[in-house]
Amino acid sequence: MTTTDPVKAGGGEKVGFISLGCPKALVDSERILTQLRIEGYDITPHYEDAGVVIVNTCGFIDAAKEESLEAIGEAIRENGKVLVTGCMGRGDDAESIRARHPKVLGISGPAAYEEVLGTVREVLPQRHQPDPLIDLIPAQGVKLTPRHYAYLKISEGCNHRCRFCIIPSIRGDLISRPIGSVMDEAEGLARAGVRELLIVSQDTSAYGVDLKYQTDFWKGRPLKTNLETLASALPELGIWIRFHYVYPYPHVDSIIPMMAAGKILPYIDMPLQHGAPTVLQRMKRPAASEKTLDRIARWRDLCPDLSIRSTFIVGFPGETDAEFDELLRFIEAAQLDRVGCFQYSPVKGAAANQLPDPVPEDVKQSRWEAFMALQQSISAKKLQQKVGTTQTLLIDSVSDTGSIGRTSADAPEIDGVVHLPGVTEFQPGDWVEAEITGADDYDLWVS
Repeated sequence: MTTTDPVKAGGGEKVGFISLGCPKALVDSERILTQLRIEGYDITPHYEDAGVVIVNTCGFIDAAKEESLEAIGEAIRENGKVLVTGCMGRGDDAESIRARHPKVLGISGPAAYEEVLGTVREVLPQRHQPDPLIDLIPAQGVKLTPRHYAYLKISEGCNHRCRFCIIPSIRGDLISRPIGSVMDEAEGLARAGVRELLIVSQDTSAYGVDLKYQTDFWKGRPLKTNLETLASALPELGIWIRFHYVYPYPHVDSIIPMMAAGKILPYIDMPLQHGAPTVLQRMKRPAASEKTLDRIARWRDLCPDLSIRSTFIVGFPGETDAEFDELLRFIEAAQLDRVGCFQYSPVKGAAANQLPDPVPEDVKQSRWEAFMALQQSISAKKLQQKVGTTQTLLIDSVSDTGSIGRTSADAPEIDGVVHLPGVTEFQPGDWVEAEITGADDYDLWVS
């Protein structure tokens, strides 16, 4: 089960917690856990002493749903009292949970914090009155990440209707947080020792559009609720700022000079999904590949150190050999630093299921292999170019055998790392200057 940062227990009823899925779901888990601790509940990583177990599910693709269903089954076998929340907590997915696991005590949807807490109170009444002198809760709340980095969710939901995605039906349309609230949370995290903030949402580029970019206040200063203003204000905290889920809209151009100036990390996580315009049209994606290549070129002119990570789908319904070749040419032209690739799989409720000409499984596999071979050669070449350069590293872990860190080009858990064998004098969260002495296909080395 999920464990949390050390929080001094005060004798309250114990709740187990399993958090699955993306960083946005992780933030939901952190909020639920924080509220449970405020109400006096203790969090336990063990099934045997938990009065109830909460499973925060992922429903993005079928494999994730199956993982969630298996986690629920394990919790029922090991404990018996299970509450389910998250992206599988609505509609047909909720029915599939009840059909497979009729013993679950309650099911709620994503970000349904009060509903989850209300059910916990019913199933496991709190007999312990919280004592602020005993039941210590970190100022930043309970975090499921290491102390030195944290995810900061700036909005919920999405206004796009991509045919392969069911997120809007699960989480609804875009709802942005006022920028004052975001900055208050960011400041609190920095004060608590966080050295890197990872900005997440379903569509970070669209931040504030639902609020018509209204003015809010932070420390008495008026700030517009939009991406550019947020990117301008966050560097005042003096820590690493990394943006995820950024679509290549024209107004994103405004944050590239901030990266070039060292105010925010020169890193963009930009889910592109394909490189053939005809496939992007069938997907109903919000950007065209030709403009994206031009934009990437301009960004790199402004900020040569810019690192771009992306994700792609091969085998989308109707994808032809010619369209796949277009994708490979796009990858060759874009020279992206980090890339993930998935074989298309139907997701119940997705509009793409109605499209004709599904791609055979063996063709998906061969295309995936060809894609990954090309991208691996690109990524390896880019890493080799860093050998001999001096990089600022953020140390993630230290053991008896050495340290592990990351450069500004590497987000935690999804990108590569820097190995420092034999280096043991640092602490997690330290910033270190080091010369890169080696590279393999995915990681860098300092020796």
